[in-house]
Amino acid sequence: MSRPSDPFQPEQLQREVMRLVQARDWPNALIQIDRALKSRPDMPRMLLNKAQCLLAMGRRAEARESANAALSLASRDAVLLDALGSFYSFAGDQRDALQAFERAVALAPDNAHFIFNRATVQRFLGNLSAAEADYDKVIALRPMDFEAYKNRSDLRTQTLERNHVAELGGMVAKGFADWRSAMQIHYALAKEYEDLGEYAKSFAHLQQGAVKRRANLNYDVTADVGTVDWIIEAFPRGPKPQPAATIPAAVATQPVPQPAAAIQPVPIFIVGLPRSGTTLVDRILSSHSKVKSAGELNDFALALVAAVRRNNNMAQLPRRELVARSAHIDFAALGREYLERACATVGACEYFTDKMPLNYLYCGLIRRALPHAKIIHLTRHPMASGYAMYKTLFKDGYPFSYDLREIAQYYAAYRRLMDHWTATMPGAIHTLSYEGLVADQLAESRQLLEFCGLEWEDACADFHRNAAATTTASASQVRQPIYDSSVAQWRHYATQLAPLSEALTSAGINL
Repeated sequence: MSRPSDPFQPEQLQREVMRLVQARDWPNALIQIDRALKSRPDMPRMLLNKAQCLLAMGRRAEARESANAALSLASRDAVLLDALGSFYSFAGDQRDALQAFERAVALAPDNAHFIFNRATVQRFLGNLSAAEADYDKVIALRPMDFEAYKNRSDLRTQTLERNHVAELGGMVAKGFADWRSAMQIHYALAKEYEDLGEYAKSFAHLQQGAVKRRANLNYDVTADVGTVDWIIEAFPRGPKPQPAATIPAAVATQPVPQPAAAIQPVPIFIVGLPRSGTTLVDRILSSHSKVKSAGELNDFALALVAAVRRNNNMAQLPRRELVARSAHIDFAALGREYLERACATVGACEYFTDKMPLNYLYCGLIRRALPHAKIIHLTRHPMASGYAMYKTLFKDGYPFSYDLREIAQYYAAYRRLMDHWTATMPGAIHTLSYEGLVADQLAESRQLLEFCGLEWEDACADFHRNAAATTTASASQVRQPIYDSSVAQWRHYATQLAPLSEALTSAGINL
């Protein structure tokens, strides 16, 4: 019998695993997990820990296998089933996530946390009525879950006959214990009042929510503006033309059965600002039989930072120095690393989309690292773009979007960098106007596919029938055919948006 101090005790190993996971030391955590599973292979929580480590290391197929093994042992453990649902959702397997959450809720039908998680995945999958019903249950069980109110308001267009304005307004009248709660309800009311055409009330609540969010952010927009200048300084010219033979081949992390001639995937980067139509273009392209959507990947930025640090043998670098040194890395190796990371997510395919908007920062580097990649740039009227970002409560990122003047500063810097990339890499970037796409979807979609080297397929016109999951702020909108109501929506707020228009004009942006 082992003594309590025996380091091979599963309880001690679990504590050590959690310490290593919290430190993001995935390789050593995996070593400890395998030690535990060698003695007891039937520990589902340890199998889930293994899946999480493997996913973090890019070993997606092995991660899924470990998660599936945990799932087979979790028949009566609602907490573990919920954790597995979260794992599958994070890994992009939304249908498997839904099944895990369904089982958790079946075991604990009054657990608001489990129901909230199920609602989130229902929304990703386009099951909007089911998501609304789940949020209603969450609110009934946990009336102080203010995020549930906000998410519920976003699911559909509110009507005079069916809305939550009175309920939400009553909550504002009573007051809130903390700023996060108030922020969520103000954003929910802004959305519902806009749907009802009560624009003055909508903007008043939007402004209150944005002020609360901005006041609780540690952010300086001048750092982002400065970064654009440093990028232009580091990459004053476009890349030298490269022969096709130097195009890097993708090497998947895990072997995937393929024909004798290995498929070399073509990445399609969809860049721009958030809320500019990037999700719409992603749905159009991924409705094509040859294209998979990888969603919004951080992989290019992560691979770039890792390459710079390796090249300079330094764990940390100031941002300006990191940008400067990024011009002197092995770009072919960067391209290979990006493809390895991306293919671990998307699997075998001919084309895949990466719709991370902020990849606009790296267009010149993408062109050097992946000369065969396609770059699509989405533009939108500056005022429409600014308002669309301002009214969105982002879960993470985009801290400039809660102040109108900071939006203008960031927008001007973004335009300056995109103008630089376009000038130094003529023909490398396909610029697509959101307004033009809405006005003539078929013509613009045909040009889009032609630029990507794809033949037309009718499914691209019916993108709203695409059943694939989407996790962005546009998850509800992309389930509908193209509509033009958002093109000029900002004009309802011309007076309130005056600080934005004045700052944009002062920055030289034509309106």
